[in-house]
Amino acid sequence: MEEVKIWEEEVIIPTYEIGAAEKNPIFSEKRVYQGSSGRVYPYPVIEKIEDVKKDKAWKAVYLENQYIKVMVLPELGGRIQRAYDKTNGYDFVYYNHVIKPALVGLTGPWISGGIEFNWPQHHRPTTYQPVDYTVTEHEDGSRTVMVNDVDQMYGTKGIASFTLYPDKAYIEIRGQLYNRTPMAQTFLWWANPAVPVNDYTQSVFPPDVHAVMDHGKRDVSKFPIATGVYYKHDYSAGVDISRYKNIPVPTSYMAEKSDFDFVGGYDYREEAGILHVADHHISPGKKQWTWGCGDFGKAWDRNLTDEDGPYIELMTGVYTDNQPDFTWLKPFEEKTFKQYFMPYKKVGYVKNASIDAMVNMEINDGEVFLCVYTTGVEKNAKVVLEKKGEVAFEEIADISPVAVYEKKVSLPVENKTDITVRVFNAEGRELVEFTPLEEKIAKIPEPAKAAKDPKEIQTCEELYLTGLHIEQYRHATYLPDDYYLEGLKRDEGDIRLNTAYGMLLFRRGLLEESEKYFRKALERMTWKNPNPYNSEAYYDLGLTLFYQERYDEAYDAFFKATWSNEQQEMSFYFLAAIAVRKGFYSLALELVEKGLVKNSHNIKARGLKAVILRKLGRTEEAKAWLKENEKVDCFDYVSAYEEILLAEADKQEEMKQALKVRMRNFHQNFIQAAIDYMESGCYEEALGMLNICDRDWPMLYYYRAECLYKLGKEAEAKEMTAKADAADSYCCFPNRLEDIKVLELAMKLQPELPKAYYYIGNLWYDKRQYDKAKEVWEKSAKLDDKFPIVFRNLSLVYYNKYQEPQKAKEVLEHAFALDTTDSRIFLELDQLYKKLDYSVEKRLEFYEKYPDTFVKRDDVFIEYITLQNYMGNHEKAYELLMGRKFHPWEGGEGKATTQYTRALVEMAKKAIAKEDWAQAKELLEKALVYPENLGEGKLEGSKDNNINYYLALTERALGNTERAQQFFAEATTGTDEPAGMMFYNDQPADMIMYQGLALKELGQPVAANSRFYKLISYGEAHIYDEVKMDYFAVSYPDLLIFDENFTRKNKAHCCYLMGLGNLGLGNLEKAKEHFEETLQLDPYHLLARLYLEDSVERIGNILEAI
Repeated sequence: MEEVKIWEEEVIIPTYEIGAAEKNPIFSEKRVYQGSSGRVYPYPVIEKIEDVKKDKAWKAVYLENQYIKVMVLPELGGRIQRAYDKTNGYDFVYYNHVIKPALVGLTGPWISGGIEFNWPQHHRPTTYQPVDYTVTEHEDGSRTVMVNDVDQMYGTKGIASFTLYPDKAYIEIRGQLYNRTPMAQTFLWWANPAVPVNDYTQSVFPPDVHAVMDHGKRDVSKFPIATGVYYKHDYSAGVDISRYKNIPVPTSYMAEKSDFDFVGGYDYREEAGILHVADHHISPGKKQWTWGCGDFGKAWDRNLTDEDGPYIELMTGVYTDNQPDFTWLKPFEEKTFKQYFMPYKKVGYVKNASIDAMVNMEINDGEVFLCVYTTGVEKNAKVVLEKKGEVAFEEIADISPVAVYEKKVSLPVENKTDITVRVFNAEGRELVEFTPLEEKIAKIPEPAKAAKDPKEIQTCEELYLTGLHIEQYRHATYLPDDYYLEGLKRDEGDIRLNTAYGMLLFRRGLLEESEKYFRKALERMTWKNPNPYNSEAYYDLGLTLFYQERYDEAYDAFFKATWSNEQQEMSFYFLAAIAVRKGFYSLALELVEKGLVKNSHNIKARGLKAVILRKLGRTEEAKAWLKENEKVDCFDYVSAYEEILLAEADKQEEMKQALKVRMRNFHQNFIQAAIDYMESGCYEEALGMLNICDRDWPMLYYYRAECLYKLGKEAEAKEMTAKADAADSYCCFPNRLEDIKVLELAMKLQPELPKAYYYIGNLWYDKRQYDKAKEVWEKSAKLDDKFPIVFRNLSLVYYNKYQEPQKAKEVLEHAFALDTTDSRIFLELDQLYKKLDYSVEKRLEFYEKYPDTFVKRDDVFIEYITLQNYMGNHEKAYELLMGRKFHPWEGGEGKATTQYTRALVEMAKKAIAKEDWAQAKELLEKALVYPENLGEGKLEGSKDNNINYYLALTERALGNTERAQQFFAEATTGTDEPAGMMFYNDQPADMIMYQGLALKELGQPVAANSRFYKLISYGEAHIYDEVKMDYFAVSYPDLLIFDENFTRKNKAHCCYLMGLGNLGLGNLEKAKEHFEETLQLDPYHLLARLYLEDSVERIGNILEAI
């Protein structure tokens, strides 16, 4: 047996660096991302990617055995960057030779390649950030790299352990997810291996997968042969969507269900692939994502790599089968699981697999082909072929990762389901088996349905479940409040609704308000007797009282909660913490041990027990206990600090410095450990832990102040509060419930200092407490009128929550005046001017006054180009577009390319007006192809009917009649059904008008008029619709800084459609009226402006002709 090698080294990787994090807090309350909420707070956003790569040193950890070599990058989220099969020189995950981030991640930068671990949501907020890590050697010769991350948004903790074993050709990944908060949280886990693709690759899904579903299960397709429209692409001819080469558009699909444990991908040219194996009972998720093999996908490939070409993602979901599909993690609960990634060869389209072996069996014309690959050396393995339970063939063979078993067996087969292949090891243990499934017509599932309006829901139970679903799935545009409150309106004593709504308020920091609902639930629960079946409301009541520092009342409530099984673990923890506060250490030990009986892996309780043993003077027991704690969670920093406190005095300083390195001197790690100590009143220990970190971070000082104050050192606490106020506020965005009382104390100790008001205002706004946010931000602004961010924040609350646009303008202008280099505030101020219907000229004047500021951001730069197009300065717009490299956000594509096409088409129309046909043709042909600097490729659905129509006119004028007819025909393509105004990558509405104009030229007036009337009819039918964001929105490309009136935008869209229809029919006066109405409702509707000019110009031409 060979030992696995493990080592750390610095690797040089060509890297495109990222810009600085945005210093303004980004609240993004209604951002949709991957089908759920795109909130990022308290994480900062990064939106700048450099265009030139530089060699950069990265810390790498390597694992290697005789079969595979794995590289882990702890500075990039702990991802597996490379997984290499040494036996055939094949990278079985996509190996990207550069670090080339693009704006794909939740907070911005994201890279392709390797295996990314997405948790607690997709994509993971820290995918491009450092994580804690350690390496471990085991007696059996295996080696492990462990990476650890605590999600700052919700407080859950995830550990991923990557293990290589001697003599095994697979990577074992052990996930350990722990909810270290006292509230239920939600999570999903999608491991995301990238796989290289080409014309010879195929995704390998289990044989029982007959249907796949889109994000949120909003759409369904047959699999592997798609026969309908999926992702707006027509597969009605019957297309194999397991093949990359057959999917031209960006596409996700997730297996509806499967009873098999594997999913993978195979390259028939290389005769090699990757397989994932995990128990389908906990790992049902099997997903493929591709950018598509079309122009759009190729552009994204270029954005993400220099030379390594296209890839797909073969994602594997644990405790989840869709995105979004979140699972609950109850307070202090731990969930663990294992999954395996392995290379394989020769087997092709795997029919079944285990961690030991995989098999393919093909039955054709009286012949059975068998192929078996094993992940270790299996000497004297036995391959058995059965027919109707009787052995028809068997053979003993040595099979291994370098000796694949292949065999053709002659066997007459009437019914494939009669045949079974089994593979046994030398001891007779079955490694893998497969029996073909009966071929039958699979039932295709129905897509999911949107949540109904609360008033339409019949029962309180369904209102409760709908509200809970919205919370669980972190819905971006719906809130649970209306569902809970509607139910409570019908039955004010409903236990579930009171408990759920109370907990929602508790999460938002409304402690006293939440208490009322928990007590209301208890009234109903104890209606007939004092001992309820489930004591959740008692626990929740204890929790809100504990956070209010009403410890005696909390103790009573928690103790009552322990009468019922479900709440014992958490309640005993808090009872022990309260007992420690009072100095009752023996009682505390008894209580914490009762909790550990319920969950021996509750790491907070384990840390607390170590504290109690030390305080009882039971030092040797404490040391032994800490060794056990390390086995459960080697990243528990309370246990690590307890080890220091138990060490000899002369060793403690050295141990503290070692701990600082281990914790990366990351302020959040120290604050989290300090909070654990503070819960039990151990303020000396909390302060000691905080003092190890030497970062100049405001919240470190505020927490130190809290500890000092609780220790009776008020003067020192005040001094520490002043230090917090003076510290750099850059990207300090508090969000924990514990942060509230710490900041409230700071405001009490030093009421004249402004920053605590600013910080707590950020927290309140994030928790949707807008009145509180407004009050404290106004206080902060009054105390310091030179801090721009607080004025910028006030503009959001004034405009979005108080409908005070003028006040919003005043404070935002003040913010920008304080820092005219802040491009984010420039963006927001310009968007506010747009909302306030400022003229284009006035906005352009604003841009041209601060050229060095607006040039920093792509989105602002594109807005400037749009204004140039609006003003008819199409040549300038084109010149600006061609002079910059753009980095689009995924989901926000189409901005630069729209302006590119628009500029060239309008320039071509000018050339046509001058009868400069050659120039017009050159411009139009340019418009058909997006240059690489725009960062985007053309989507199939976007259509070029306008370009083709004008090309047809041009060719006809040049005497090329046949070419003209071809272009007219191409201008008729696409759907003739108009779409609503909230579209993403849909065909633009004016393409239907150009279909009609082209059909006219082709001598089909009836078909032409049908297009025009469809535009008019849609506008007339939907002009009075009340519109809100789609329940199943996956992303929304527009900026949502200030609240949007979607109903008004819809009305403008409908007027625009009616204008297009009338323009096509030649009803120029009517068209003009509709375009003018569009511009009254939406003054910056670029196309309405341009078509209005067209209709006016054509009216002028007609009058002149008359």
